[in-house]
Amino acid sequence: MAGQYKSREEKRLAQQKSKSTKSKKKGSLVKRVIISLFIIGIIGMLAGAGLFAYYASSAPKLDEKLLKDPIASEIYDMNGDLITTVGKEKREYANFDDIPQVMQDAVLATEDNRFYKHNGIDLIRLGGAVIANVTGGFGSEGASTITQQVIKGSFLSPEKTLKRKAQEAWLALKLEQEYTKEEIFEMYFNKVYMSAGINGMATAADYYYGKDIKDIELHEAALIAGLPQSPNNYNPFKYPEKAEKRRNIVLSLMEQHGKINEEEKKKAQAVPITEGLVSAEEVEKKNGNKYPAFVDAVIDEVQKMGDYNLFSDGLKVYTTVDPDAQKRLEEILAGENTSFSYPENPEEPMQAGVTLMDTKTGEIRAIGGGREQDPNVQRGFNFAIDTKRQPGSTIKPLIDYAPAIEHLKWSTYHILKDEPYKYSDGTELNNYDGQFKGPITIREGLWDSRNITALKAFQEVGPEKAEEFVNGLGLKFDHYYESASIGGVSPGVNSVQMAGAYAAFGNEGIYNKPHTVTKVVLRDGETEIENDNKPKPAMKEYTAYMISDMLQSVIDHPRGTGIYAKVPGLPMAGKSGTTNYSQEEREKYGIAKTDAPDSWFVGYTTNYTAAVWTGYKTRSIPLSPRDRRVSQYIVSDLMSYVHDGVDTPDFKKPDSVVESKVELGSNPARLPSKYTPDDRIITELFVRGTEPSKVSQEFDKIDSPSNLKGKFNKKDQTITLAWDYGKEKDVQFEVAVSINGEAKQVLTTTDKKGLNVENIQSQGTFTFEVVAISGDQRSNPATVNVDVKATDGEDEENQDENNDENQDNNGNGNGQGNGNGQGNGNGEDSGGGEDTGGDTGDDEGTTPPPEGDGTGDGGTDDGTGDGTGTGDGTGDGTGDGSGTGDGATNGAPATQSESRRDQE
Repeated sequence: MAGQYKSREEKRLAQQKSKSTKSKKKGSLVKRVIISLFIIGIIGMLAGAGLFAYYASSAPKLDEKLLKDPIASEIYDMNGDLITTVGKEKREYANFDDIPQVMQDAVLATEDNRFYKHNGIDLIRLGGAVIANVTGGFGSEGASTITQQVIKGSFLSPEKTLKRKAQEAWLALKLEQEYTKEEIFEMYFNKVYMSAGINGMATAADYYYGKDIKDIELHEAALIAGLPQSPNNYNPFKYPEKAEKRRNIVLSLMEQHGKINEEEKKKAQAVPITEGLVSAEEVEKKNGNKYPAFVDAVIDEVQKMGDYNLFSDGLKVYTTVDPDAQKRLEEILAGENTSFSYPENPEEPMQAGVTLMDTKTGEIRAIGGGREQDPNVQRGFNFAIDTKRQPGSTIKPLIDYAPAIEHLKWSTYHILKDEPYKYSDGTELNNYDGQFKGPITIREGLWDSRNITALKAFQEVGPEKAEEFVNGLGLKFDHYYESASIGGVSPGVNSVQMAGAYAAFGNEGIYNKPHTVTKVVLRDGETEIENDNKPKPAMKEYTAYMISDMLQSVIDHPRGTGIYAKVPGLPMAGKSGTTNYSQEEREKYGIAKTDAPDSWFVGYTTNYTAAVWTGYKTRSIPLSPRDRRVSQYIVSDLMSYVHDGVDTPDFKKPDSVVESKVELGSNPARLPSKYTPDDRIITELFVRGTEPSKVSQEFDKIDSPSNLKGKFNKKDQTITLAWDYGKEKDVQFEVAVSINGEAKQVLTTTDKKGLNVENIQSQGTFTFEVVAISGDQRSNPATVNVDVKATDGEDEENQDENNDENQDNNGNGNGQGNGNGQGNGNGEDSGGGEDTGGDTGDDEGTTPPPEGDGTGDGGTDDGTGDGTGTGDGTGDGTGDGSGTGDGATNGAPATQSESRRDQE
């Protein structure tokens, strides 16, 4: 028993020992497991930290330019109304101080309620997201803070990977260290996408509600704050039911987080989702691509003002565009409600580049960049600003005549000879019509666009002065050869440049650089950049006025080259211009000699200046003479529209200009005398101090001989003439005779007051004329008829009485008249008359000419008339007849040449 006991005791002890050993083994295992897990955790943490560090090391750097996203710029018209936005992303930037509290509360309640409590990563929210991701799969719920969303939207891709999450967390921590909470919230607020191609919640407030962000209401703020989760699905225009559900969730979150109370929540949730939304028409109007040609010019100008980018800098650009004028110009180019039509061409449409500018300020009111442009092409070719075409004759006032008036003080009467002429190198130069008009005034040289006189003006003033002058008008050319005088300039010009240059004439010589921008307000809303275009004197007042006065003749003269631009009752000046094809081009493309590649017209008043180029993009497609009128039609239509109901004063004559009558044909200019015919008296302009002071003697008349008597002495077959004259010295008398109406013959010139004509052998009526002569002056003739008969017993006393009576009544008409022809009337029997019609015709065709410009030759009228009775000899001139007979001219009317070509 004892052994057994011993055995049992031993067994018990052994069992206890065994249990103790097992317990020790089990405790050791748990400890080892715990230690192992701890070690693994540390290793995992180290590995995770290493991986995090690795991913973080490859994260992009914080870039402020990327944090503050590109913002579209807003462009406003001259009235301060928004035209359009420019930029890839439509975004209105709001500073933090401009964001109302209700909007901040809505965003924070929805996106990151602990925003002001974390350092960029919300660990509490992260824990919830981890559990959700374990149970629902990776990426099933996000834990991104507003800070992390800024990082993701600025630098990282949207893919859900560990690498992106690690980089996002790292950069979020750095962002919180470098920027304040307010700055980070501002970044988020302006960055998020809000559907319809717009970014930022301030933009959304304007787009959906037509409101500034500071005026937003609770229910509106809730809709806006809820959009970023799924912008396109919650767009209230497209999906109002989804949008309403999302808005109400946001309102509930705001109430849950204590931003609003339950009553406010329910009241806001009861508002229909469509309440306050702008109409679809307003959205289209606000976001349409308005005035693309003008906006194109604005973009270019802003870029030249400084280091600004309209596509990304969020600028507010205030422009000079007149929306009414711009709209009408676009209608004109579309052929809407116009009195003319554009030529049809199967290859491509006729193009036009148009600039309408305020004459006094240089502010561009409208730009037409072309016709039938593709609306889907942004910033396509703009024919108003991008084209560089030869200006043709529109350059003549700028480079030829204005410099001559400015530096040489030419008058508008200044005479230049239009004649066959050559350039200095021997190359022949011709006029558009191949004809030459002889000595003409520079006024006529301008309204008839003569090339010869333009070149002569350029040569006399010199290329240096010409260059200096046009440079002051914003035109700079590569060279100033003689061909520049008629438009051969390089690199060419556009309508903006030409409008600016011509406007200086209408602005009393003051040049303003053409511009589309008045000021630019930077992104901060406070800094304003003014356009520093300052007016500058470009010429003397007398130059500006005298050129303007001459250019009015271009439009108002019946044969002027600008008659199709005329607006009745509007005091407008202007100049046409046409360019030429080379002979090589004509042969290559089979182009007619009358066709041209370019047609210009620049017209201006004291209010507006309009410059128009027309042609085809493909130069080889020509303009016919009729097509070339379109540039003038456009000017007429546009200027008529913008001047309707607007007081437009005529050009103001400065004190430095004197208006003076001149005897046409005198050179140098002479004042008309009392004998100058009315049709030879014109009024021209002179720089004060250069006006004519001497009186012309061209038409002066000295006194005629008086008491002319003639007596036939049958006995010795002689006729005795006697007359009286005043006391003038150095006077001689020319005696002529016509027998029975035949041609007049001069018998002699004598200083006596009588003459004995011997050896009379003919019978009939002898008509004698006696003219007093002193130097270059001639008197009107004194006449007397003497009858020579062979009848015996003739009473010589009665003969004397008859002769005396004839002397008292007879006179020979010799007067000058108007017209394109010459008419002679000879009264047979005992009366005679001779009338001459002056002013050889230089007719340019019908008025208005069928094709515009052109010249024709006048004709002559000759005829004789017989009759009885006392009367006046009449013809194309005026004069006094005498005796019996009614001298009258009869003949065919003057002929006119075919109308001239409208090419300059």
